[in-house]
Amino acid sequence: MIIQPFPSGPLDTNAYVVACAATHDAAIVDPAPDSSEKIIAYMSKYNYQPQKILLTHSHWDHIADAALLKAHYQIPVLIHPDDAGNLERPGSDRLPCRLNIPGVSPDGWLEEGAEIPVGALTFKVIHTPGHTPGGVCLYCAAHRLLLSGDTLFKGSMGTLALPTAQPQLMWNSLKKLARLPPDTKAFPGHGPSTTIGAESWLDQAEKFFGNN
Repeated sequence: MIIQPFPSGPLDTNAYVVACAATHDAAIVDPAPDSSEKIIAYMSKYNYQPQKILLTHSHWDHIADAALLKAHYQIPVLIHPDDAGNLERPGSDRLPCRLNIPGVSPDGWLEEGAEIPVGALTFKVIHTPGHTPGGVCLYCAAHRLLLSGDTLFKGSMGTLALPTAQPQLMWNSLKKLARLPPDTKAFPGHGPSTTIGAESWLDQAEKFFGNN
């Protein structure tokens, strides 16, 4: 497996290219503002063939270049149904944003338990509401790798101070992640990677973050 982050946009959001080394098929994950040129150049340089765009959630900093990349590659965009509305009508989640982001109609769903192929790789969808209603993480068991979006960061988690947040759902979502193998490497929506084992607070998140 190849995974390449592209920190982009005003919030240094991690867009990712995930590629299968055997087939050169690839997926684009969370195309952040101003990530498209870097992603297109990277795909061309290594001859990766993008098959789909996967969105961990619909906040503007994770979807801004989705329309451009969908049109450029003529590939489908997948998201959880509960976040589809803000993908189609960016800003309907009431988050402040100064960028003009075009809406995108989803072509398929990232629902709990779905298996998403990328070449010979398979990612299982883990629905992790809390930061947004339709937040998901994408887990590749064969490589012990998790794309954790804004559910889990190194030492922290996505903010619960936004209109889309539901704290009680976040605690349950983090408990789901705590059950993954400790050596699972997590690649978040912002900041550096971590491991599930390093985040020993996951199943007690409400105790540590509940009053924040």
